[in-house]
Amino acid sequence: MAKDFIITKEHRRFTEFATAVRKERTIGICHGDAGIGKTQSARRYAHWDTVEPFITEWGPRTEDDAKLYATANRCRTVFYTPEVLPRPKILMHEIAHLQTKLGICIDEHQRNIGKVTGARSGHTNKWVELLIIDEAERLAPTALELLRDEHDRYDLAIILIGMPGIDQRFRHYPQLYSRLGFSHRYRALVGISVSSSGVGDPGGGVAEVEAAGGVEGFFGSA
Repeated sequence: MAKDFIITKEHRRFTEFATAVRKERTIGICHGDAGIGKTQSARRYAHWDTVEPFITEWGPRTEDDAKLYATANRCRTVFYTPEVLPRPKILMHEIAHLQTKLGICIDEHQRNIGKVTGARSGHTNKWVELLIIDEAERLAPTALELLRDEHDRYDLAIILIGMPGIDQRFRHYPQLYSRLGFSHRYRALVGISVSSSGVGDPGGGVAEVEAAGGVEGFFGSA
């Protein structure tokens, strides 16, 4: 997908939203109809089509891995899709596993550029700044509470992606709802609106973002 991905205004709006959530270390909601590009934008933001195979296979390291370490360092984002009816304990274990693997890559980049020296620490998941969870409707109340606790304990920014109305569902969970910082409505494209400039990735900036489709504002404070 990475080579064929077309940068649209909606993707740039998502990037603005995700960057704001990550910077403020808050929890955000992205909602929109099925099939309009929410998942693709989130995976693109996290460079997940590049990073996921690397950290999943986890084979012998080579000198060529430095480019991927640099990519992981730029995005510092884990993308995760839960199974249907996920068990909360397994869900959190899988997320922690991805955070650790991504954190190792980031730590390697920091060492390659000389910003980190000395013995390696086991707490590499500290490098991960943002967790994006797709199909968030699948999350049970216990899983939502565990994610809220993860956010509180480790200052981890979280984006929950789902269908329209998911923001209203979270009103039933005051502890989580009080920590929601931003909401983003991902809209279907109307006409052609693309860019070939590469704008829309972490570190690349955001351009031509219209307020009507961008970040909708604060829900509350932590």
